[in-house]
Amino acid sequence: QVQLVESGGGLVQAGGSLKLTCVASARAFSNYAVAWFRQPPGTGREFVAVVNQNAGTRYEDSVQGRFTVSRENLKNTVYLQMNNLKPEDTAVYYCAAGPVTATTANLFPNWGPGTQVTVSS
Repeated sequence: QVQLVESGGGLVQAGGSLKLTCVASARAFSNYAVAWFRQPPGTGREFVAVVNQNAGTRYEDSVQGRFTVSRENLKNTVYLQMNNLKPEDTAVYYCAAGPVTATTANLFPNWGPGTQVTVSS
């Protein structure tokens, strides 16, 4: 079982930046792939980015070039740097950890409570 806690959300104007942090309480954290998902108001949860056990990354098309996911295994931490934010990025952002690298939410058994990101126009 992995416990995850996100932080760093907030209110920002369009074009601004935020850096989200996901801290995990887990032994052998480096064995987990960690993904970021988001849930905009009134919609389902959608994939944003994933970093695998070897620090390889993958992004959803709409955030490619604007968002960067990275990890620091010694700190049990994964980051999501978000630049050039747009109003359509407004959502609750979740980090999720699991044994496989995936873009599908149901393949990640461990989730944080989420952090709200609001981008004003």
